[in-house]
Amino acid sequence: MLTIVCDTPGSLSAIERDKPIPAAGEALVRIRRVGVCGTDLHIFTGNQPYLSYPRVMGHELAATIVEPAEGSRFETGDTVSIIPYISCGTCDACRKGRTNCCRNIGVLGVHRDGGMTEYLCLPEEFLIKADGLTLDQAAMVEFLAIGAHAVRRAGLRGGEKVLIAGAGPIGLAVALFAKLEGSDVTLIDSRQDRLDFARDHLGITSLVQLGDGDREELSEITDGNFFEAVFDATGNPKAIERGFGFVAHAGTYVLVSIVASDITFNDPEFHKRETTLLGSRNATISDFEYVMAAMRAGEVPDALITHRMNLSDVPQLFGGLTDPAAGVVKAMISV
Repeated sequence: MLTIVCDTPGSLSAIERDKPIPAAGEALVRIRRVGVCGTDLHIFTGNQPYLSYPRVMGHELAATIVEPAEGSRFETGDTVSIIPYISCGTCDACRKGRTNCCRNIGVLGVHRDGGMTEYLCLPEEFLIKADGLTLDQAAMVEFLAIGAHAVRRAGLRGGEKVLIAGAGPIGLAVALFAKLEGSDVTLIDSRQDRLDFARDHLGITSLVQLGDGDREELSEITDGNFFEAVFDATGNPKAIERGFGFVAHAGTYVLVSIVASDITFNDPEFHKRETTLLGSRNATISDFEYVMAAMRAGEVPDALITHRMNLSDVPQLFGGLTDPAAGVVKAMISV
């Protein structure tokens, strides 16, 4: 089977591997779509803190069942979305239902080889039926679920003024689900093209471009109070540190992006505001189900996919996705 390997940062190769054989409790699936995530781009550029090379990337996955496990709830041909966070089920976090931050987690495409290949064998508890969804939609569930999980972490009730820093795919996912929860959403980003995309396809109209005067603009939007919830999806340490200053008194700051850096903040300001600081990692099966329901209800635009390629073209075309001039929001690989 064709498999794409990231051998070292900046280097991709196409190789042939044997088709895997499922163990007890596993299903053999045929990968059909692979969404390209910021994590994949970071792996390609050498900026992913949890990874060793070589690695098969790809964790935003849609597949069809080829060989279900014995006694399975699946049938051959079923379309599934893959939960790529392979959790142990026995650690403290798993026993609390927090499988997204399992102590022994093995994320496909990061800690173990992922979906830029033709076939995978996976335990069936990490497959979820995608009835009523297209293959493209089934592959988008994972990154959207990260946004939905972050919104759930913040405990939004509707009506809050919310700021999302970073209008990449994860930031757009946070904005989408914060808006669906009834929040008043503002996006800030350095790239006007991404802000325009959010306006045109998500209906976000409160948009601020990073630069001189942006703090004053954010203050004006909130009558000087700043934001009841701030989400960072920039992947930039300095942006994360700056974001503390945009949180309102009694507000919440959710760090969705991850950086290989120490983060510092001014403690008197933090305490004065009684800020709630939260990390948000991955997503749970309930987040996947929530996103799927939103997709079936027509609340998630297909326009999030801006670029396409075939698996065989990845070694030649993937590097181009890192160029800001390409205007990539979500690239989708067909297998």
